[in-house]
Amino acid sequence: MEGTNRIVSAASAETPRSRGPLYKLWRFVREIVIIIAIALLLSFVIKTFFFRAYYIPSGSMEHTLEVDDRIFANLMVPGPFDLERGDVVVFRDDQEWLPPLTEYPTALQNVLSFVGVLPAADEQYLVKRIIGMPGDTVECCTAEGAITINGEPIDEPYIYDGDSPSDMEFKVTVPEGKLWVMGDHRAASADSRFHADRQGGFVDIESVQGRASVISWPTSRWGTIDSHEEVFSDVPHPVAE
Repeated sequence: MEGTNRIVSAASAETPRSRGPLYKLWRFVREIVIIIAIALLLSFVIKTFFFRAYYIPSGSMEHTLEVDDRIFANLMVPGPFDLERGDVVVFRDDQEWLPPLTEYPTALQNVLSFVGVLPAADEQYLVKRIIGMPGDTVECCTAEGAITINGEPIDEPYIYDGDSPSDMEFKVTVPEGKLWVMGDHRAASADSRFHADRQGGFVDIESVQGRASVISWPTSRWGTIDSHEEVFSDVPHPVAE
């Protein structure tokens, strides 16, 4: 009986055993490199279009945000989604409310900023709550000590325990393209009230990086960041002048 002829390719003849330990090491290293590259690409895409991480260094937003909290800001606000009164927003310090940087980022920090693990290390940011939108007239205060927006008093449950809505009187009308922002810890927040010399204390909407949406660290404080829409539900639309 004639034997059966078998054609064996060189590739199939090369078994894993014949490839040896160097091939196994190369395969392992290659997989790790691919995983890291995919993770960095996803991080870059997410931080460019969806979310970015920020660190809270001060107590100006207590107790909504505590010192050393890490948060994620939704970069689609403003953008596909609109800003609203009550939103807690992250914005660039374009008006120089903060002292100049005294330390500059390292190469590692710049890399981590680029892929989205850290915010841009060569820029400064602030986190405050929107109280006045364009066209709103914001005033402090009523006889009962409440802030009014377009003549409607608001009750602010997020204010730090023991703080009044404001210890200084003011009345402003927010220009188009601007915001009036205040910290929840009113006695410890150098917000719009304290920067009348910088375009009236108003923040450019174009400076807003996103809406603070989630506390990601520490784990004991995991959760969403409330905009307290109910506080502003009765505020009337601004009257056009």
